[in-house]
Amino acid sequence: MAYDEPRADRGGVTERTPRTASLRAARRRRAERLGRDQGSAVSRRQLYAAGLSRAEVRANVRAGRWQRVGRHVLVVHTGPMALQTKLWAAQLSGGPRARLDGASALVAAGLTGFDVDRHRVSVPRGARVFRDALVDVRQTRRWRVDDLAGGAGTPRTRPEVAAVRGALWARSDRQAALLMTMVVQQGIAPADRIGQALLQVKRDRRLAFLTDLVTDLLGGVHSLAELDFARECRRRGFPEPTRQVVRRGADGRHYLDVVWEEWGVVVEVDGIQHALAQEVVADALRHNDVTLDHLTVLRLPVLGLRVAADEFFAQIERALVEAGWSGLGPAA
Repeated sequence: MAYDEPRADRGGVTERTPRTASLRAARRRRAERLGRDQGSAVSRRQLYAAGLSRAEVRANVRAGRWQRVGRHVLVVHTGPMALQTKLWAAQLSGGPRARLDGASALVAAGLTGFDVDRHRVSVPRGARVFRDALVDVRQTRRWRVDDLAGGAGTPRTRPEVAAVRGALWARSDRQAALLMTMVVQQGIAPADRIGQALLQVKRDRRLAFLTDLVTDLLGGVHSLAELDFARECRRRGFPEPTRQVVRRGADGRHYLDVVWEEWGVVVEVDGIQHALAQEVVADALRHNDVTLDHLTVLRLPVLGLRVAADEFFAQIERALVEAGWSGLGPAA
């Protein structure tokens, strides 16, 4: 290491100090080490904490060693930026509590084939927000600490939560459906966990559409849902029900999904088709006809069977017990 000319200290003993250029080089290496686990992206906050001055940061950019990405992030090389570099740069732009969210979080989790024009970053209320060519930093009322994905990599929202938010924030229903379907198909998050995350959304203009979509992704084919229902009944020790019972109503024959004839309890397993407008009136008429036959009718959406089974089966058990079932296991 090169040294400046000797100088005398207060006690008359001479010492040598490293040249300023060597110190700057050491700080540059420190900055590069910071970027190793962050796709070579480093925030200005991190650089200043590592001992670099604002003048040094500007000098490294002017010298062609580093490149700026947005207002708050530097990449400690000047070559092409990989996807991981862009993701880290977007997250670091939002500050220490920021996390990738929506489609950007899904891309960071491994989603491929879905284009993201500007990376979405969520911050809690009161944090700084802005938009530029790379990143859209926004406060969200849905920001929660336990929504943070665990493990290494870019700080991001858990995949099932990110899938719901990405679909809510999509430009169109078509884009929302594409994103959510790709997430399930590529194994980024299973449909049942997405359904559980969707239950946290209380109101949104796209909520009904996404509920139908998740139901479809869960395999809401009517017969499969009924088979799952029968399997759950056996597992929980319920009496064996009769499936696809035919009843004659005022406007013809009705097919009831699940019936306990002895106790007068009916469960209708509602697949995605029950959300269609043309089915609503027919469903209501059938429900009323069966109720007038002095039967207890409970509705079970396929989505509920997947994500809230305990709650629905508790209601079914209550209906059976109130109708006289002993609750001691399957009927003999």
